[in-house]
Amino acid sequence: MAKAPAAAPAKYQARLKVRYNDQIKAELQKELKLDNIWEVPRLEKIVVNAGLGRAKDDKKVLEAAANTIRKITGQQPVDTIARMSIASFKLREGNKIGIKVTLRDERMYEFADRFINIILPRLRDFHGVAERSFDKQGNYSIGLTDQSVFPELSFEETSTPHGLQVIFNIKAKQPDHARALLEKLGMPFERRN
Repeated sequence: MAKAPAAAPAKYQARLKVRYNDQIKAELQKELKLDNIWEVPRLEKIVVNAGLGRAKDDKKVLEAAANTIRKITGQQPVDTIARMSIASFKLREGNKIGIKVTLRDERMYEFADRFINIILPRLRDFHGVAERSFDKQGNYSIGLTDQSVFPELSFEETSTPHGLQVIFNIKAKQPDHARALLEKLGMPFERRN
């Protein structure tokens, strides 16, 4: 008797992505009174970057920042290069000035879930994220001064402190729609008085 072929393993889907597709999308369409499901705001990508500033010539800081971003995102960071020379900053065209990673699809939702539910509550004296960090298109930026809040990093890896910036790139018709999306995803905004 022939054996039945083994079932293919189910494709992994991030928990936040499943929740967005099954629940949040319909709720947002109803709350924002949108006619078409494609008008509902959605995350397009998340960019995590570290500008190295004055430490651009220090090899140890460069390696620490690359290792941090690699561990917290699961992707190899890309170098950002200066496009022009600026004498007052002692910057030459072609110098390495930072590193970045662009997350999309499953990794994006996985990172957003961990960032919102694990990282933000671990910040010292955290009372919510600022509402003024939206730009005109509805994208949201959060800056962290220290990378030690990420549980993926050991104590030795956080001995060289550096900052990070996390940018949520959101496709939305209006900036207030982008805020509604982030609230539904669980982003803890500051309370208005």
